Amino acid sequence: MLLLGFSSGLPILLIFSTLSVWLFKAGIDRSTITLFSWVGFTYAFKYLWSPIVDNFKIPFFDKMGHRKGWLLFTQLMIIASLILTSLTDPAKSLLFITISITLLAIFSSTQDILIDAFRIESSPIYLQGPLSSMYIAGYRLAMLIGGAGSLWLASYLGSEIYNKNVWKTVYLIMALFMVVGVITTLVSKEPKINNKKNLKINEHAKFLFVFILSLAGFIFLYNFINNPFGENEIIKKFLFSIMRIFLCFTFFGIIIFLMMSTKYISKTIVKKIYLDPILNFLNRYGKFAFSILFLIALYRIADVVMGVMANIFYLEKGFNINQIATYSKFFGVFATIAGGFLGGFFCLKFGTMRSLFLGAFIASSSNLLFAWLAISEPSIKFLIGVITADNIASGFAGAAFVVYLSALTSLKFTATQYALFSSIMLFIPKLVAGYSGSWVDAIGYSNYFVVTALLGVPVLILIIWLSKVAPIRE
Repeated sequence: MLLLGFSSGLPILLIFSTLSVWLFKAGIDRSTITLFSWVGFTYAFKYLWSPIVDNFKIPFFDKMGHRKGWLLFTQLMIIASLILTSLTDPAKSLLFITISITLLAIFSSTQDILIDAFRIESSPIYLQGPLSSMYIAGYRLAMLIGGAGSLWLASYLGSEIYNKNVWKTVYLIMALFMVVGVITTLVSKEPKINNKKNLKINEHAKFLFVFILSLAGFIFLYNFINNPFGENEIIKKFLFSIMRIFLCFTFFGIIIFLMMSTKYISKTIVKKIYLDPILNFLNRYGKFAFSILFLIALYRIADVVMGVMANIFYLEKGFNINQIATYSKFFGVFATIAGGFLGGFFCLKFGTMRSLFLGAFIASSSNLLFAWLAISEPSIKFLIGVITADNIASGFAGAAFVVYLSALTSLKFTATQYALFSSIMLFIPKLVAGYSGSWVDAIGYSNYFVVTALLGVPVLILIIWLSKVAPIRE
């Protein structure tokens, strides 16, 4: 799990944090850079293709085992996407880097689906705390490479003056580090649990075609509907975005419904793939199921919405790339690992719900330190203190949340249900985060960080209530 966590964590900052520095150096404006956080919707929408991961085999890879075959395929595709990204130049065109980063995010989120299923299927619930701590440790070590390592390398190669060859080299070297994941997958044992009955080849092909057609319809409609509101109408833009995404999901469903109506694909297959995992969860938790889903949707909102602006904030505050790499991406990673181990230990010692509450409290409260940093004079000591506290809080909350989601997941639908939970977890935070640049333009950094801290208050109330009416079966 340590090494698979490394494979999972390597692409994430190359999609978000490191990419934001690259775009900033290429002269892209702040609002456009933060919109790139919407690439993270691939992580929020991964439930759409998680049933494919659960039910279908990859040709030529399936001899390794169902989970291992998929893992190796996605890791090779991540390497290919990183190479493709290295060949782009955002200073000349954003189209090609948008395509390559989106592909990278799709394959990265698919790898996450598989590693989560691998972890849950490999050990009982009471060991998920220590396992998630090891996973987070590997994940954060990879973020050390993808964050601090990539920025150090860019600084060493001369990133202060924009040069596309600098970033090309950075992303090619990052692709080499994915070999860690490939080797780990090759030597790992396939989980013994196998409750899935793979569909026949013709059903496989038909469903994949319908899924790709529906996804293409989703993307087409999303791009066809333009947001009519201006930069200063933030609330209206946000509400319109929610409506647009809802319409796109409806269109996605209509295409599948039409294909079922024409009997091109079986209703039984669609029910088995998409509805059964949801119905299983609803039946197990009854009237509290939607409250649990609401908690999942909001738990990381304070952390995610604040984090998307962090690197830009550091740069505009006057800190250079070397300082960001050293204190945010290097020492910050070790602080997160420490927080992750603390979170896993607390779950094992004091229970999941108490740890979940403490994680939510410290994660949202740490945003107030950024508000203080925003109005303070630039100081390396202040920066180190704030980053350390924030990363310990983030690591703790992350470990507790992984244990909580693992406990909610049924072994009958491991990949699909966990992907559903983690998709819900990211959807609202990523949607809000896309407008972070506009929020900062309107209210300033200090007020922005205070608002992100307040976003965590409903989460605390919800945890207290659910711990009484729907506690986790430890």
